[in-house]
Amino acid sequence: MTVGTAPAPRRRGRHGFGGGGWVLVLPLIAFLAVFFLYPLVQMARESMSGGFSTYESIMTSPVYRKVFWNTLTIAGATTAICLVLAYPYAYVMNRVSPRVRLALMAFVLLPFWASLLVRSFAWIALLQDSGLVNQALQGLGLTDEPLSLIRTTPGVLIGMVHIMLPYMVLPLYTAMARVDDRLLLAASSLGATPLRRFVRVFLPLTLPGLGAGCLLVFTISLGFYITPALLGAPSQAMLGEVIAEQVEQFGLSTASALGIVLLTGTLLVLVVVALFAKRIGRSSR
Repeated sequence: MTVGTAPAPRRRGRHGFGGGGWVLVLPLIAFLAVFFLYPLVQMARESMSGGFSTYESIMTSPVYRKVFWNTLTIAGATTAICLVLAYPYAYVMNRVSPRVRLALMAFVLLPFWASLLVRSFAWIALLQDSGLVNQALQGLGLTDEPLSLIRTTPGVLIGMVHIMLPYMVLPLYTAMARVDDRLLLAASSLGATPLRRFVRVFLPLTLPGLGAGCLLVFTISLGFYITPALLGAPSQAMLGEVIAEQVEQFGLSTASALGIVLLTGTLLVLVVVALFAKRIGRSSR
């Protein structure tokens, strides 16, 4: 009687691919090379068509410095407001029944079903002097005359927060859903007050989602164009608006240089956040 032997397992590559499995990645590499890397190289070459003089004029111009400041402050304010609104909303989503959670999730995802341009035009109708917002404020007796909400920073922030809020809610909800409730019960059994339990247990466990949401909202807000252009004033222009204006005026060298500056600034933000997260991870061990 012979005993059958199991066939030898097929050898795989170093990273788990079969003999030619790495070929599956080639379409993705080709796509990124054609539609991302090549345009980026061309943009860098165009920005250097006049040497470093274009970058020098950008860095020394008070107009561009104001544009950079507007971009950073509006992106930062949008991130902060989204965090203040999204954290309690995501917390409630994790504490309610599944049916109510589904409804709250639908409210979060509802803005994705409409075009960004349509939503921005809708805010123009809502925030104008005779719009629904001013009518409601005057009807409640909170204001005697219409507030100037169009072509102002508050109008830009309202529109951007409305668009960016889902990008903050979803990472926070995911992080909160992973928190083990038994840890909160253990903290309560050890005498921790609700506030102390939140600060010492719940909040640290949700920091990855908080960091991901803030990073996502801030980096996307840096390149915003449509909403600030429709709701903001020319004196409050952001970097995306200036780049689009330069392209329309065939200032391709300046537009390319501004694009490189925006990309470099975004990468610096990513590096700083990565180093900060790594430091926090080491300190928590």
